[in-house]
Amino acid sequence: MRPKPFIPEPLGTPSIVRDKNSGKVWHRCEQRTLYADTDRSRVVYHANYLRYFEFGRASLMRDASYPYKKIEESGYIYPIIKTELNYYSPLFYDDLIYIHTRPAGLELVTLQFDYLITKAESGEIACTGFTRHCAVNEKGIPVEIDAKTIRLWEEFPRS
Repeated sequence: MRPKPFIPEPLGTPSIVRDKNSGKVWHRCEQRTLYADTDRSRVVYHANYLRYFEFGRASLMRDASYPYKKIEESGYIYPIIKTELNYYSPLFYDDLIYIHTRPAGLELVTLQFDYLITKAESGEIACTGFTRHCAVNEKGIPVEIDAKTIRLWEEFPRS
């Protein structure tokens, strides 16, 4: 089942948009698909969407002045423990895409980012999904989520 169309409206800066249909606020960044991202059928290989998700969440964190490098320097690591991807329309070499990312669920030791990838020219949804992460210390032991990350989840606009 296809999702409702994604109709973004800028909220002050080009990197923050609100979907007119759902009211949800997203961080937006753009990227072009590489030839190396495609497979023999000339479409972007399915697993490469996880790389786009990583680019989206790293861009969001960097724009929030809390890049992963700082998180790791403070003793926290957030490995992925679950993913979900839903494919709707294929991407091809050199497509300009928008990667929309938003902080979603937050629990004691886990957090989730939601994603929506659209084709920049048409606005068509190519993929949606999420990544769930577990906070661990440098020894790999689960720990409570750090205060700066909690603050990002609290301060990110929801609607």
